[in-house]
Amino acid sequence: MRACAPTSKGRCKVAIVVKLDDMLHDRRMTLTELADRVGMTLANLSILKTGKARAIRFSTLEAICEALACQPGDILKFEEDK
Repeated sequence: MRACAPTSKGRCKVAIVVKLDDMLHDRRMTLTELADRVGMTLANLSILKTGKARAIRFSTLEAICEALACQPGDILKFEEDK
């Protein structure tokens, strides 16, 4: 089992990296435009984009993938501890 490495704010550093910025850049889409397309607030989408989200609903992931015409693996990446 993976050990939790708390950050300065007491949160655990997770090995899942959100690559939403890359997908938005590739699609020439703004975060605001994506928020409108998926029906999320800009603030919540920004939390996800910066990697500060602790969870994501499958329905949200599905809506993002549909809006960006991509797969979940294009947005989320597992990075092992070095």
